[in-house]
Amino acid sequence: MESDTGKKREINEDRVAVLKRPEGLLLVLVADGMGGHNAGDVASEMTVTALSNIFIEEQQAAFLTIDSKKEWLSRHVRNVNKEVFEYAENTPGCKGMGTTLIAALIDNKDCVMCHIGDSRAYVIDGSVEQLTRDHSYVNALVDSGEISEEEAEDHPKKNWIVKALGTESDIEGEFLHFSLKPSFYLLICSDGLSNKVSKTDIASIVTSSIPLSQKGEELVKLANHLGGEDNISFVLLTSQVEEV
Repeated sequence: MESDTGKKREINEDRVAVLKRPEGLLLVLVADGMGGHNAGDVASEMTVTALSNIFIEEQQAAFLTIDSKKEWLSRHVRNVNKEVFEYAENTPGCKGMGTTLIAALIDNKDCVMCHIGDSRAYVIDGSVEQLTRDHSYVNALVDSGEISEEEAEDHPKKNWIVKALGTESDIEGEFLHFSLKPSFYLLICSDGLSNKVSKTDIASIVTSSIPLSQKGEELVKLANHLGGEDNISFVLLTSQVEEV
């Protein structure tokens, strides 16, 4: 787990967390805050803190099946969204703030994930597969056929997101369910990493023989070397649930 302010920003508006319950279930959270006159850090902090506390205090029965895990994520993400939205509406300097969110429940090698915004999840096994799809203006153009996937990578409005937690009174996340195979890595990151470091370089670093903690350091170093204009945050896990 790493979170670096980068080279150009004064405040780190990203928040990341990895929590483990006694029975072994993990919750991984990556939130990239934005808007509201520099209150993005408030939105991401509120989101990660609230979900972390609820997860630790929850009864084990809430996580027994895939459907119950999805229902737990959906319900609490919507509740936290409402809290952030109402706080933003009623607090000077916070109106319009919001945050991206990836929340992943990992049970051994099984993962249920809720995704909002343009933070990303990748599976890495020699090559890199992007699991999430950015909720962005540019992806809407791709879906409508107005631009290609290649054109989207360098589009000037690439970072315009159309869905974020806390910017509307209600929200529904996008859900994924998948299994981590024995040789896979899972990388969940903010766009401060994914916008700067190519999939090829991510694969090269993550599949190298250096220790896992050093892989995290190398990813941050490369993102900063390539500009570091944004906060750089991520969680990197192996399928054996060793994490950095």
